[in-house]
Amino acid sequence: METSEEHEERAAREYVLMQSPESEIIRHAEKVATHRTFGRRHDIWDVHTKKDRWWVITNPTNLYRQSDFKYMDMAFTFHLGLAQRLAMRNEPGVEDEERERLAPSWRRWQQAAEALDAAAEAEDFQAVGVRLREALISFAQDAAQAEMVPKGQDAPKASDFVHWSELIADWVAGGSTADRIRGHLKSVSKSTWELVGWLTHAKNATRTEGVIAVEAVQHTLGMFGMVILRKENGEPGRCPQCSSYRLTQDYRPELGPEHSTVARCEACGWEDLPKDLDLSQLPDRDFAHPTRLEDFLGAPEPPDEA
Repeated sequence: METSEEHEERAAREYVLMQSPESEIIRHAEKVATHRTFGRRHDIWDVHTKKDRWWVITNPTNLYRQSDFKYMDMAFTFHLGLAQRLAMRNEPGVEDEERERLAPSWRRWQQAAEALDAAAEAEDFQAVGVRLREALISFAQDAAQAEMVPKGQDAPKASDFVHWSELIADWVAGGSTADRIRGHLKSVSKSTWELVGWLTHAKNATRTEGVIAVEAVQHTLGMFGMVILRKENGEPGRCPQCSSYRLTQDYRPELGPEHSTVARCEACGWEDLPKDLDLSQLPDRDFAHPTRLEDFLGAPEPPDEA
């Protein structure tokens, strides 16, 4: 039975051969350094072949031609940068607010994405499926609310992602105008759950199938996070005069401290002015010379004399 050192050397040799033409031959392989950064161990191997010489660096494993990276430290620095870029790829592609709203779910998704990077065997890809399943169940537990359950109907179990996702979809996309969005949320949720469940039991799972499952869960969590926040924060307002969504907040100090901020439509100019306000008593706004803050606060005091 080979020792741990022998296994590591064989892995380094096989990695180089896997990346080389079939006619290549390994002449020498020696581990020349081990570094630990951010809790991760990186072994550096000096591998000689019949035609070339390589640095092989682990976690994640990659090789660098020594004619391109003359010094070992140079190759290791480049390797750390590459590993960082790969880690950034596993960051959820969603807004910070959406990520924070479903933080436990996204944390489990990120763990699954990182596990996928390190996976090598079918069992590893199955383990990725288990983590993704936990991410979906966590989402159901984070987003579920008692008010989503119709009267007279029992609430699904906490781990019943499919039925909770259907109730959440009904809640965030209710009404006949949102039937397409609601239907899409439900179908994608069910499809994603079935895919992840299949991956956890797939004895011949491959990296490609793991990537598809990770991307599917990311898409599902991203969609739900977006519509849940929209529901909780209120639907986007529309102008009652022209139906435009281009509403903004306008500072109107001449209206007094209680009404100094009003909604204004950038498309048609409509303003949400107080109904009991006597507009005839307001000064005309000179848009050619915008109101200055000192007109209402008074001129600034002169600077102290030196």
